[in-house]
Amino acid sequence: MTPAILVHGGVGPHPSEARRRQGMARATEAGYALLAAGKPALDAVEMAVAILEDDPTFNAGCGSVLTEAGTVETDAALMEGHTLRAGAVGSVTGIQNPIRLARALLEDGRHVFLVGSGAETFAKSRGLTQIDPASLVTAAQKKDWLDHRGTVGAVACDAFGHLAAATSTGGLRGKHPGRIGDSPVIGAGTYADRRVAVSCTGDGESIMRTVLAHRVAVSYGIHLDPLQAAADAVDFFGLEVPGIAGLIVIDLCGRMGFASSPGTTMLSGRGDATGIHVGY
Repeated sequence: MTPAILVHGGVGPHPSEARRRQGMARATEAGYALLAAGKPALDAVEMAVAILEDDPTFNAGCGSVLTEAGTVETDAALMEGHTLRAGAVGSVTGIQNPIRLARALLEDGRHVFLVGSGAETFAKSRGLTQIDPASLVTAAQKKDWLDHRGTVGAVACDAFGHLAAATSTGGLRGKHPGRIGDSPVIGAGTYADRRVAVSCTGDGESIMRTVLAHRVAVSYGIHLDPLQAAADAVDFFGLEVPGIAGLIVIDLCGRMGFASSPGTTMLSGRGDATGIHVGY
């Protein structure tokens, strides 16, 4: 199998495009380096997403949008295709990298989804880095800037043909505290099985209603083409529900596909045997 990774930075347009391209390149390079070294897809997607969580130009981790109370609450999920193991967390505060908390939950194996204080207690028991929640509130978000949907995600295929998907987000700007979107919902914003891995971004409520990530997997089963599966799912989304969506997909052969709603852009990074490529 040919190792490959595809990373997204959410549907846009967005401010700070030059900085976002740099961050996307760093994330893609780091994830692909792990795959090239023979590491599993799960490690690669976790690394790529963690790097974007640490970049304040993306709506995840320290760049997360604010709730209506002026706080940061983050969601994240990881899924491994060949085992169907998954870990998801929602409405967490004071966690530097929620994707690493989702990975710890996946490895623990007892539960799939933890939220709020329960997730934070679990993080403490696993020795994950905890910080002052106020440190996640950036100056740019305090200025109430452009309402962007900059969820981040990654999908990867490793040298063994194993697949993984990861997604992380600060959610919807001005959301009600306690609101959880599609990103940590398995089958909606994040999904992986033995054939494909998918990460979605956009209007979370509509993505959940259409179970969009799993819809990509169903379409792939018909077409056996990641690009066609991505396009079909976004077309269905546009016909059935309001809002915008974007998604990335990779199959067990390392073939990639992506699509987003008409009139939108989606920054992405691709890493494979041809090199690292960042663009739209």
